[in-house]
Amino acid sequence: MAGQFQAPKGVPDYFPPRSNSFLAVQNAIGNAAALAGYGYVELPIFEDVNLFVRGIGESTDVVSKEMYVFEDRGGRTLALRPEGTAGVARVVIEHGLDRGQLPVKLWYKGPFFRAERPQQGRYRQLQQVGIEAIGAPDPALDVEVISVADDAFRSLGLRDFNLLLTSLGCANCRPKYREKLSDYLLKLDLDEETKNRAKLNPLRVLDDKREEVQKQLNSAPLIINELCSECSSYHKEVEDLLKATDVSFTPAPRLVRGLDYYTRTTFEFDHPELGAQSGIGGGGRYDGLMASLGGQDLSGIGFGIGTDRTLMACEAENLIVGDQSLVDVFIVPIGNKAHSLAVSLLQQIRSADIRADMAYGDRGLKGAMKAADKSGAKFAVVIGDEEVSSAQVQIKNLGDSSQNQVALGDMVAHLIQAIRQTEN
Repeated sequence: MAGQFQAPKGVPDYFPPRSNSFLAVQNAIGNAAALAGYGYVELPIFEDVNLFVRGIGESTDVVSKEMYVFEDRGGRTLALRPEGTAGVARVVIEHGLDRGQLPVKLWYKGPFFRAERPQQGRYRQLQQVGIEAIGAPDPALDVEVISVADDAFRSLGLRDFNLLLTSLGCANCRPKYREKLSDYLLKLDLDEETKNRAKLNPLRVLDDKREEVQKQLNSAPLIINELCSECSSYHKEVEDLLKATDVSFTPAPRLVRGLDYYTRTTFEFDHPELGAQSGIGGGGRYDGLMASLGGQDLSGIGFGIGTDRTLMACEAENLIVGDQSLVDVFIVPIGNKAHSLAVSLLQQIRSADIRADMAYGDRGLKGAMKAADKSGAKFAVVIGDEEVSSAQVQIKNLGDSSQNQVALGDMVAHLIQAIRQTEN
């Protein structure tokens, strides 16, 4: 029977055993980042709203429609963070990280918030892991960032995803393209809201998913065909380096990310089995963001990977990620003396870095063994009053039901060896 309270709409709960898979996805992305030399940064859940208005872009849906904005008791206007890049840039500028060794390489994780219409795979509290590399306009760094994401997905066993890649040009070639695209959009039959969006940022119209809009964009000019020579050469080098590292990609000249700060290399990872919400992560270069936030005019590139959607992608491919068990060892005490001893044994086992639990409460043998099975433990340590007197325990393999009597002093060593054998 449901209780009086429920989670807010669009906010998923994660609990065992699925939460184990959630953590495994999060850790896989973080591990891939750490292997590439990215240090961890913990970002505030909320920031000055103007950080996102200036950093992300006023014309984006994220800023204009989806941010959770509130005024605190001091009269400051704050926003729950809708993404991580602007926050990382603020950290780099505020703490002078850009005055040291470049590039600055950081990774982050946690919840982000967008007030949009909830649906499968699209949440108001979404979970992401991201990386940012600031201070080196080098195609090799673009490829590193993309490869970290690719490595993370493959470490989870994912295979059925696609990397979509394009370039969004730079401050030199994009203005000419914007003018050309604006002229094209003026001739289309668009609603007033879309027309206004086109005036603020015509590239945002290309990201409109409505069929009636997409039909009219078939002949729209593509920025990949309007790149300046520098951007064209840069993009070719990114493509060549990706081929050299065996990271497969699909050219996607119509790809537009939902944030205004992207320049040059822009990419998205797509998983077709997820339907309408098929994007599992993406990112790109943001060469003007640091300067727009008051910092040095440094180039940057990064990605944000959706933990929620990556988990859904794993499930779509029938992958079991993460250890679904809660513990490796479960102690089953029968009788008061055994119960008291079990508390001490539990600490000994955990001190050896073995995950362990015990049957609490006044349970009989049958109920306690049922609890052991539900825990996912590999072994049960059964101890009754007779075992207490003889300083022995019964160690039962819950996989094949074999059982050994072991002296108390040898219990931990026996368990370590037995667990290793099950892992080999």
